[in-house]
Amino acid sequence: MKKTTLDDVSRASGVSRSTASLVLRGSPRIPEATADRVRLAMAELGYVYNRHAANMRGSESMTLGLIVTDIRNPYFAGLTMTIEEAAHEAGYTLFVGYSRDDVERQYVQLETMVQQQVDGIFLLPATGSELTPVCGIIDRSAVPVLQLARYFSEELDYVGPDNIAAGQHLAHHLATLGVSSAVLVGGPEHSSARGERVKGLETGFAGSAVSFNPTLSAATTNNAVGGSEGIALVLDQGIWPDCIIAYSDAVALGIYAELRRRNLEPGRDVSVASFDDIAMAELLLPPLTSVATYPELIGRRAAQLLLNRIRNPSLEPQRSLIEPALKVRASTAQWRPRT
Repeated sequence: MKKTTLDDVSRASGVSRSTASLVLRGSPRIPEATADRVRLAMAELGYVYNRHAANMRGSESMTLGLIVTDIRNPYFAGLTMTIEEAAHEAGYTLFVGYSRDDVERQYVQLETMVQQQVDGIFLLPATGSELTPVCGIIDRSAVPVLQLARYFSEELDYVGPDNIAAGQHLAHHLATLGVSSAVLVGGPEHSSARGERVKGLETGFAGSAVSFNPTLSAATTNNAVGGSEGIALVLDQGIWPDCIIAYSDAVALGIYAELRRRNLEPGRDVSVASFDDIAMAELLLPPLTSVATYPELIGRRAAQLLLNRIRNPSLEPQRSLIEPALKVRASTAQWRPRT
């Protein structure tokens, strides 16, 4: 006879597995009516509580760590909130730290979280992250680390957008508009995400009439200040492209502002496109064409993968890419080639 599992109990009682688990642990967070329903399902199904397994799980702290670069970026804020919600639903508490894209600060935070005995860590890597120092922490502690949105190692789990596909979607769209030249502005120069977006743009523009030279691009910080500084650097070199491609919507905000300081109107004098499709992208004037990279889906998938890694530490490294989608708006759609 097949052994009854906690998954069977959760289905029979109409609650999540994590809720059923919390009932087993006597958590006061679960309403009594819900707890009674779970206990009734256990009795009806003949569920037997595995005390040995429970004792093994008792060594868990039921906490997770998350280190991101900058919460002021709306994309990372959305990612953080999704992960926190997923952790909460699974019965975990989330500790959050901010590296400010500084590797030394990041390693200190990793060490601190390990010392706090978190069960796993989500890491949006700082630019310049290397495997050896991180592995040193992992090997000593056996705490699994999952990379988010950027990666620096194939030996650790990773969840992020398919940045190459995102660049290709955007390139194909711009080529159909009659754009003859494009530059990329913003983003950390040596991050995996920027490198992949450049690759996607290059392959997407291949065979078209669009001139795209990555060496003319301006790498900057991933925020509005970086966007403003980056496009100023491009324009001050006498380069006036048909399209300015922002590394992210946060960068695009600064590009819009700098263009207007120079009496240039986005979407009319020059087309502007971007990546991420944060909520404010469609609220800009003109609304911003952007490739959606779905931080909520990344956060949910990452939570599933890390929790599975905690339960099954011997699994091979997992890599999960979220498919992007192009959102065409007036910042490119209303632009017309110069005559």
